[in-house]
Amino acid sequence: MVRGKTQMRRIENATSRQVTFSKRRNGLLKKAFELSVLCDAEVALVIFSPRGKLYEFASSSMQETIERYRAHVKDVQTDTSSVEDVQHLKDETASMAKKVELLEVAKRKLLGEGLGTTSMEELLQIEQQLERSVRIIRAQKMQVYNEQIQQLRSKEKMLADENAILTEKCQNQKDQVIITEETRSVDLRVLENGENSDVETELFIGPPETRIKQRWLK
Repeated sequence: MVRGKTQMRRIENATSRQVTFSKRRNGLLKKAFELSVLCDAEVALVIFSPRGKLYEFASSSMQETIERYRAHVKDVQTDTSSVEDVQHLKDETASMAKKVELLEVAKRKLLGEGLGTTSMEELLQIEQQLERSVRIIRAQKMQVYNEQIQQLRSKEKMLADENAILTEKCQNQKDQVIITEETRSVDLRVLENGENSDVETELFIGPPETRIKQRWLK
């Protein structure tokens, strides 16, 4: 009797599914053993049943084989990442070089160089761009001028205030000197008048005539 071809899909009957799992599991474990013996290969096989039961086979040590597998996967991922990073850097470098080249061409055109193959539309765009640049530069220049003028006005006001304060101090000092000189002159006149005056300081008793006679007798 010829066996029919088994369809690769889930077996709906639970009993048939369990029987098929047991048969094919044993066959898979047997094939793994034969492969490791015949080819001197390091084989590790892990199977979990539908109920979660573990079945495994290892030609040497399951733990060592797993660690070897992890190291190999890590190296492959690192190599792949390095290759991708290098390729990304190359693409980015090429893109930047192209942008720099375009900027150099645009710069030369703004300076009036390399305009031989420039179309009329491009020339108009360059002209408009230059006009915008000139307007921006002039506006910035006027702003700088206004800021400088404002600073100079502030400095002028500060100097004027300082000058007014100094002028007031000088005037106060002059007034103080004048007052001192006037006081000194008055004192000198008082002293001179005191030395030259004939003010009588003696005490006389009697009428004025008697006083005059006594002065002549002296």
